[in-house]
Amino acid sequence: MRDFWELVISFVTGFLAGFIYNIPVGPINISIINEGAQRGFVRATLIGTGAMVMDSIYCALGFAGASSLLASKHVRAALELVSFLLMLFLGFKYLLAPNIPRFSHGADVIEQKLHPHTAFVTGFVRMLGNPSVLVLWLALAATFSAHQWVDPTLESKIACVLGVALGAQAWFTLLAWGASLGHRKISERTLLKLSHASGFGLLLLSLYIGWRLVHLLAQR
Repeated sequence: MRDFWELVISFVTGFLAGFIYNIPVGPINISIINEGAQRGFVRATLIGTGAMVMDSIYCALGFAGASSLLASKHVRAALELVSFLLMLFLGFKYLLAPNIPRFSHGADVIEQKLHPHTAFVTGFVRMLGNPSVLVLWLALAATFSAHQWVDPTLESKIACVLGVALGAQAWFTLLAWGASLGHRKISERTLLKLSHASGFGLLLLSLYIGWRLVHLLAQR
């Protein structure tokens, strides 16, 4: 029974991470909104599915890299501090964002070389062209493992990656549905508010991580 609940916690952690992380509006979300308004729900959802697959691959790679880093207690402590600073930085970045980023240089370069012809491949390539996502998932994987939200077992990591996939897909599908119904009625102001809300959520997460670090230091 304990193993089952560990898997549930890993899955829920991944689901929330995949959903919340993808809320800040960037090139992927802008593409989904435009395609949803112009060509309908299905094509917009396929773009999100392509992005979700690449996002999940980045997440799995992040766990693979974090496993070796967490072997040392000193490295683990350092990663907890880094994760706190990263969540704090991203929280303020999204909360104070003045506008919506519409382009990613890396994604544009790869897209020009590969010339994707389907909605799925377009979403996949645009996520592939943003390698900073891999760095973020490495930090998040280390954070989840260090705080024991995801156990070091292969089953727990797979459950978390599946949660990330479903969480990301849930957000992209919800966005595609709203865009297909709204027909461009989703304003930039609304999108910016979503980014700000995501930033606020990340700040709350950083405060929890900071509180845990202080608690651990006080115990020692």
